[in-house]
This record gives sequence, structure tokens and C-alpha cells, in this order.
Amino acid sequence: MDIVYTAEALATGDGRNGHVATIDGLLDADVRVPKEMGGSGDALNPELLFAAGYAACFHSALLSVARREKVQLHDTSVGARVGIGSNGQGGFGLAVELEVVIPDVPAEQAQALADAAHQVCPYSNATRGNIEVTVRVVED
Repeated sequence: MDIVYTAEALATGDGRNGHVATIDGLLDADVRVPKEMGGSGDALNPELLFAAGYAACFHSALLSVARREKVQLHDTSVGARVGIGSNGQGGFGLAVELEVVIPDVPAEQAQALADAAHQVCPYSNATRGNIEVTVRVVED
């Protein structure tokens, strides 16, 4: 792979109750265990960060696919839900739901664009076969 960009971050403190920062200083935040997992829930957590990154990346892939296929899009959005739970083997696993909004495009074409984006998105490629990812086109 020909790498064109590398992001670098450092986690310190007590893991999920610690601190994360990127080397460039653009992200500098405390992280806390969510309330649902017995924590305070008063700060970011890894699943929120993953959801934000996946949503942005998938949205970019969707727009790229539409440009390639010469489909004009407007007011699109991608929402990501990242769930965490027991994997049944003593550890934890993730599951992702992506909700894609593509106004004024027929449902079948919108789903085809979302499916194509799922094939090119780096987050989708990284998670494929490792975690369950559901891609759904929803109405605005």
C-alpha cells in the first residue's frame, strides 16, 4: 500500500478513563467509560470517536462514488452508530449501523450508491469480515 497520510495519536492515563491527543494537537480530550458500561459518561469514549470517523469517511466515499457515476447529490448525510458488547469469548466486540440519507434519488439507486461507497470506504474495508456493519439508506 502506498500510504499518503498517517494520523498519530497517544492515549495516556487509565485507558478508557484517560486522555487522548493527536500529535498535531487537533484533538486533545479526556475519555471516560460510558454510563451504560458503568462509567461517568461525562466525556468522549472510543466508540464515539470511531462513530464520528466512520461517518465522515463513509460520507466522503459516498460523494466520491456519486461523482464517479456522475450523480448529482445534495444535502446528504451519514449517521453512524457503534455498539459495543460481549463477544461471547471473554472479550468485547463492535457492531456498526450506518444510516445514509440521499434526498431526491430513487431508493434503489440510493442503496446502490451506498453499497458502492461501502466497497471503497477505508473504514468499511478495515472492518469487513471483522465486525458486523449494516448500511441502510433512510428517508430524510
